[in-house]
Amino acid sequence: QVQLVESGGGLVQAGGSLRLSCAVSGGTFRMYFMGWFRQAPGKEREFVAAISWSGSNTYYTDSVKGRFTISRDNAKNTVYLQMNSLKPEDTAVYYCARRRLSTYSDYQSADAYDYWGQGTQVTVSS
Repeated sequence: QVQLVESGGGLVQAGGSLRLSCAVSGGTFRMYFMGWFRQAPGKEREFVAAISWSGSNTYYTDSVKGRFTISRDNAKNTVYLQMNSLKPEDTAVYYCARRRLSTYSDYQSADAYDYWGQGTQVTVSS
């Protein structure tokens, strides 16, 4: 049974930082491409960042480039999202997800991922 558990969300002022963690149990973590998504109230779930199985390749949506950093520790079965210079528009529930081993879906598409965490709330006040 694969489980993903996010932590690290909270309330922060604009310009502040948070570090999200996603601990993965079950499966062989180091084999999988991992992603972070977010969903704000009344909006569709959107791609935030992704990282290859080795960590050598990372990908970001334009709105977070230069502010967010995705990383992973395969020894700890954990993926991280360091979020700096936070803005009120970053407020959302953040989800980590494990990409399917075999998929034709783009890494920015939620359809490419088969397991999801329960989400962690990030609120940025102005």
